[in-house]
Amino acid sequence: MRYLLAFLVPPLAILLSGRPFQAVFNALLWGLGLVLLVLPFVPGLLTWALAIVWAVLVVNARNREARDQRLVEQAVARDRSLR
Repeated sequence: MRYLLAFLVPPLAILLSGRPFQAVFNALLWGLGLVLLVLPFVPGLLTWALAIVWAVLVVNARNREARDQRLVEQAVARDRSLR
């Protein structure tokens, strides 16, 4: 779900991943990219794509952090049960 949001509305995906300050900067970058897409400039597509890639990386990092936290909790629980 968040990956789909990262492609459609990158700042919202970053905000839902718990990174509000990054969401603000991504919104500025994304908005600038959309404005430049309307104008006949090539950097508009690059700027817009950069905002999307940034959002995908943030969502991926959030999923990785959640997985790592679960693994640590399982290891601690297993260690407590062995004592």
